[in-house]
Amino acid sequence: MKRSILLFLTLLLSACVAQPTLVPSATTSTPLVLRSEENSYTPQAGDLDKQQAGVILTSLDLLERTDLDPVRTELSILGSMPNVCNELRVKVNPPDDSYNVFIEIYSLIDPKENCDNVFQQFKAQITLGIYSQGRYSLWVNKIYIGDFTSY
Repeated sequence: MKRSILLFLTLLLSACVAQPTLVPSATTSTPLVLRSEENSYTPQAGDLDKQQAGVILTSLDLLERTDLDPVRTELSILGSMPNVCNELRVKVNPPDDSYNVFIEIYSLIDPKENCDNVFQQFKAQITLGIYSQGRYSLWVNKIYIGDFTSY
């Protein structure tokens, strides 16, 4: 009788002991653009007939847009183009597997147009889209600009 009570108490206490659980291993996620933003400087279908030209970038700033939900990053661009007929283009590429976002900024000119070679200054703001969770590095024309984090 004493043995059965002792056995019962032992079983009862062992049922209360926490069982070890497996800790899930961290998985790496692929960086993605969940939603793109409007970009009025995105390359157009008619650009194939134009000649690519350069730009002079004076200032590039990353801003955090807390007025948007969810919070997004904005690239503020200040620069100039070779003449008044050039059209600004900003191509935001999707992130690579190393969380790098590469942006190409250039201008286009119609080679048939005759324009005065007078520098044209420009100012543009590009709001980046909603990205999957992670820390991203931003590169403009192969030059590192800074990092931003998406939550």
